[in-house]
Amino acid sequence: MKIKIVLLLGAFILLYSCNKEKKQEEPIAIKIEKENQPISELSIYNLPSIWTSQNNEEIELKELKGNVLVMVMIYTSCKAACPRLVADMRNIEEQIPQAKKKNVKLILVSIDPETDTPKRLKEFSIENNMNSDQWVFLRGSKEDTREFAAVLAVNYKKISPMDFSHSNIISVFDQKGELAHQQEGLGVNNKETVAKIIELAQ
Repeated sequence: MKIKIVLLLGAFILLYSCNKEKKQEEPIAIKIEKENQPISELSIYNLPSIWTSQNNEEIELKELKGNVLVMVMIYTSCKAACPRLVADMRNIEEQIPQAKKKNVKLILVSIDPETDTPKRLKEFSIENNMNSDQWVFLRGSKEDTREFAAVLAVNYKKISPMDFSHSNIISVFDQKGELAHQQEGLGVNNKETVAKIIELAQ
């Protein structure tokens, strides 16, 4: 009788382990399926621009396909609006459940690529505790930066050698690179933004 119980228990554990492994594999399969979905004309993944990350690696936006993207445009020498935008991004990140974070990238795009070298972007990410895999800092050519700003409806203008005036917009893109939500302003209520990110990050 004891042997039967042991055998039944062993079979149950084996079956449970197999089911558990299967459940763990499903999100990966779903993510691959999402990455392979065709993109529409509205997707930012159609942009041919090539960017450089804070790790000095070249990247095309389409390499981010399959993730929910939370994007803002800043410049690291900014002393006025940008620190508040950075704080807003960090506040949003803190509200995303840990289980969802693996499907989310928080991206800061520089509007001052001359000053914001990969080295400077890396330093900035460390200074602001934004150096985990979730955070991506990008710089591109002046032309690509201007084009991308137009896609995000972000206006910016150089007003002195080290200063820019610019829009304060945080944008959320779905896994196919289509704009899903925007919040405008500094220190605004980000409840809708966070809810949209959580909804999309399946």
